Amino acid sequence: MAFLGPAGTFTEEALRASAPGEVEAIPYLTVYETVMAVQSGEADRAVVPIENALEGGVAATLDALATEADRVRIAAEVVQPVHHCALAGRELELDSVTRIVSHPQALDQCQRFLHQQLPAAERVPAASTAEAVRMVAESSEPWVALGSRLSAELYGCAILAGDVEDHPDNTTRFVWLAPVEEAPVPAPGSRAKTSIVFWGVGDESPGWLVSVLAELSERRINLTKIESRPRRARLGHYMFFADLEGGEEDPTVHEALDALRGRVETLRVLGSYPAA
Repeated sequence: MAFLGPAGTFTEEALRASAPGEVEAIPYLTVYETVMAVQSGEADRAVVPIENALEGGVAATLDALATEADRVRIAAEVVQPVHHCALAGRELELDSVTRIVSHPQALDQCQRFLHQQLPAAERVPAASTAEAVRMVAESSEPWVALGSRLSAELYGCAILAGDVEDHPDNTTRFVWLAPVEEAPVPAPGSRAKTSIVFWGVGDESPGWLVSVLAELSERRINLTKIESRPRRARLGHYMFFADLEGGEEDPTVHEALDALRGRVETLRVLGSYPAA
């Protein structure tokens, strides 16, 4: 079982909270490596973050699923509260801190605390919150990491301040990934969600996106999320990620996906799974 590591990340917390039983959890240092572990068959399942309530979609997860991991599907989702702590290898006064280290999204989620309490500290991105905590724990410098209470326990760090995120209702949506042939499809009529990505010729034409989405609205299929990411081709061309209410085998969703395929160059179902 792969997860975005090292040990002590919020992803590991989500994995432990939602695993069906005892699992052998193997940490990977980047989202890309974690996703591709399932693609290559190195891992039979993986857990990665895909969306945060404050910062939106996790680009590394979306890009990997859309462009490279064609043998991987989302099999389940779990929504986990995320509470950041300011951690150090020893007790420190905040005004002595010279560097703050964490995942870029964690840094963005704690802007108010950083501006008010650590305005002069250098901000340094890390591959994960737990990697940031490990770095700080091993350093003799007056550095602080943003991370979980679990990571503080694992790496022996002092908690200088707790719950430093800008909003107390900060949550992250994580997804379980599985090989395409092993991902279960929800029964028609069950409470489910379907995630898709699409792009196509004509995406610069006026009304193109509206005409594509009309295939959903005309069938009264609700979108719970839509966002765009660059296609990494020419400037101005995008991939569109959307989450739909309903399972892939629901008649109206199935019909809508067939209709969408007729309007776009590429449509990929990233997964159809029970809604959290």
